[in-house]
Amino acid sequence: MSLPTLSAPPLARLQFPVAASRGRRYPEPRHPYRNEFQRDRDRIVHARAFRRLENKTQVFTPGLSDHFRNRLTHTIEVAQIARTVASSLGLDEDLTEALALAHDIGHPPFAHSGEEELNRQMKQFGESFDHNLHALRIVESFEQRYARFPGLNLTFELREGIVKHSRDISPGEVPELDEYLPGYRPPLEAQLIDLADEVAYNTADLDDGYSAGLFDIDQVSRSVPRYAALREEIETQFPAASERLIFHEVLRRLVDLLVSGLIEGTAAAVKASGVETVEDVRAFPQRLARFSKEAAETNSALKIFLRERVYFSPALAGERQRVAVQVRELFRFYLDHPERLPAPYYSQVNGTPLHRVVCDYIAGMTDRYFQRTWLQTVGEGRALVE
Repeated sequence: MSLPTLSAPPLARLQFPVAASRGRRYPEPRHPYRNEFQRDRDRIVHARAFRRLENKTQVFTPGLSDHFRNRLTHTIEVAQIARTVASSLGLDEDLTEALALAHDIGHPPFAHSGEEELNRQMKQFGESFDHNLHALRIVESFEQRYARFPGLNLTFELREGIVKHSRDISPGEVPELDEYLPGYRPPLEAQLIDLADEVAYNTADLDDGYSAGLFDIDQVSRSVPRYAALREEIETQFPAASERLIFHEVLRRLVDLLVSGLIEGTAAAVKASGVETVEDVRAFPQRLARFSKEAAETNSALKIFLRERVYFSPALAGERQRVAVQVRELFRFYLDHPERLPAPYYSQVNGTPLHRVVCDYIAGMTDRYFQRTWLQTVGEGRALVE
């Protein structure tokens, strides 16, 4: 008896071929048993910036619970989702995984509150802070692990994916990024990451928000129709289950619905587009990675619910305000006292604007290191005044 023949993954023809990589900024000999994207993945995992994600806030700051996600556990979840989608579609899993692992290494401490405040401070100097562009600077120069070159010397495709994580760029929009094919879409592997990121944080933040007591299961059901339908199915199947178990059973199915919707939506969009090659994907006017209609509607409803019940809830509003004030205070402290910067940063002041050096230093901090530094600088001065 012969086994049934499995059909080929629907988008295998659009897998980015590792042999077609534009290579590294500094040429290196090939590795005997790892391809170039596998080497990229390993370099990211061994980077200090990657390890620091363990002590950077995702949504809930440390101290509230040991069970909430941090930036590192979130990254692992994104990588798992992205790799599943890539495998199902027939895309390059190594490139996808490497991009997923790198997607958040540019985040500063205290999640979006920290990023927004750093951006406000940089705007005073006519500049900005963007965690994706900061991630590029990390892999290009800040990580110092190799004698032959600065940074991690990642492939062009990894660096392009970091630059275009959240959006595409137009020619001349950011002159220093003109080498990364502005006006063109990145490969499908890179296009998947932002949506895999959304699946991961929307479902994880729902999980953590429920555990934190910010809402109950009835409130989610009223705001997210598909959640209500899944809940009804579970309660019918497990009538004696507790509310907590029902919540987690629904959450599992919600993750599956969104991941399946990303696979199906992307396959359908590619089919409708008529693209046949990787270069066709690059030249297509829009990105082709997308959710199916049902998944997109559910994802959107989750975003609205989480914004109201979690991100801007009274329980987190005070913490967001507190850390924003502290980031602003530390930033201004170092502008007034650059000599208090660590020697490697202070040595850059002659060739780099001080505000950029200060921004880079704060952006690289973990939450705990930031708090210690704030206490030893701003907090120390405040104690002397008092």
